[in-house]
Amino acid sequence: MKAASVLGITAVALVLFLIEWPKLKHRIKREKQAFAVLTVIGWALAVLLVLYPNMPGPSQVVEKLFKPIGKALVK
Repeated sequence: MKAASVLGITAVALVLFLIEWPKLKHRIKREKQAFAVLTVIGWALAVLLVLYPNMPGPSQVVEKLFKPIGKALVK
């Protein structure tokens, strides 16, 4: 079941990429790079969420990172 979900996510990301890539302006290299990087990051996060559904969300990660700093500032 997980393999089917990963294949579905991959298919959707690939279709999105193939439809949007030609619409990007040819001269703007950074825009194409940003689009490609963001698409790959989104695909990777979606696959990770399918494989590890109990993975902490972004707010939990930020809380774990900054909670010690907040405690140090309050003292």
